[in-house]
Amino acid sequence: MFKPRVARRSLKRYRKKGHGDLEKRMVAAAAEGGLAGARVLEIGGGIGTIQSELLESGADRGEVVELVPAWEPYARELAREKGLDERTSFRVADVLENPESVEQAEVVVMNRVVCCSPDGVQLTGVAARLAARTLVLSFPRDVFWVRAGLRVVNAALRLAGRSFRVFAHPRHALLGAAQAEGLGLVASGRNGPWEFAALERA
Repeated sequence: MFKPRVARRSLKRYRKKGHGDLEKRMVAAAAEGGLAGARVLEIGGGIGTIQSELLESGADRGEVVELVPAWEPYARELAREKGLDERTSFRVADVLENPESVEQAEVVVMNRVVCCSPDGVQLTGVAARLAARTLVLSFPRDVFWVRAGLRVVNAALRLAGRSFRVFAHPRHALLGAAQAEGLGLVASGRNGPWEFAALERA
């Protein structure tokens, strides 16, 4: 599912169209408290488009942490194009299994990541602990028609012989995991089948 050609297409699409509405709103929410001197951590960030735009908006440093190394050359290519290669890094790591291997950041972002794991709620809790100030995440909306659509997607994946599955975690469970780590909801929004939430440390 996440081979080099997928990463290459992701970079090509971003070059052509930029961010969609959901990502634009996530960037705005992450920047709401100011970014001067901030470190940004984008977990499961792929080519790192959100952290790169936050760096352009005033953040000091950024890091993309991915499970899949295929994204790295394209993330570095994007960083070079934006003149950010000295301020951003890419690392392959399992944040869920080894959270101590990742440095805390003022702003932590997870865009369309928790739906890729059956442990999405636990991952949200880990991301919240890593967020010194703000956590912004997106996830499939917790409504019937989205859950039905994901069942169809999973059936197609199963027929294709692929082990990857997508998950619709309950909204209250995701937000509850972050709130249990001391964060409070400050903004949220919807775009089609997706929802985002921004939480800040009290």
